[in-house]
Amino acid sequence: DPLFLQDERFAAYGKLAPSSKADMAFVQHMLYQLDDNGTMAVVLPHGVLFRGSSEGVIRQYLIEQLNVVDAIIGLPANIFYGTSIPTCILVLKKNREQSGNILFIDASNDFEKQKNQNKLLPEHLDKIVAAFEKRENIEKYAHVATLQEVKDNDYNLNIPRYVDTFEAEAEIDLDAIAQQLQALEQDSQKTDAIIADFCNELGIASPFAEVK
Repeated sequence: DPLFLQDERFAAYGKLAPSSKADMAFVQHMLYQLDDNGTMAVVLPHGVLFRGSSEGVIRQYLIEQLNVVDAIIGLPANIFYGTSIPTCILVLKKNREQSGNILFIDASNDFEKQKNQNKLLPEHLDKIVAAFEKRENIEKYAHVATLQEVKDNDYNLNIPRYVDTFEAEAEIDLDAIAQQLQALEQDSQKTDAIIADFCNELGIASPFAEVK
């Protein structure tokens, strides 16, 4: 709607959030209402962190021109009623104390699995708050990214680009497995021989008679 682009809360961004994905329009509206010394935290789907087109333009403006994106916190899936998708908290401030960086926290793996829903326990929330307040790099959990780092990622705020939670699987000992397989084969041959003896005693054909 062209009228929206005449509205001062949207006009400066140069692009209007798509009507089918109005998340960024809500962010822009809330930011417009935010006090100069206020902080806003909004729960959003992860798509707002990386979707391109007009949303990408708005995201870049929020970071590059306004510099209001203070932190991104990734939450576990299935913690809200009505949706099972993982969500994130976008923290925005107009006057940021840490204006040269953006904090990324990946809290998506810390939850208690309950019957129908995952739940954030007090210790999980305390961990998030502590990381937010410390604003330091924490291996596999938090990363303080410079604005240049974010720019180098084309203003993509997708959390895995900044917090590496990859867990390497234990190396497979092929020699040990080969020895185990050899032992199993020997045990199997012994078992086959015992069954064949029973079959002979009973006067019936052994099921392993054809095996060479």
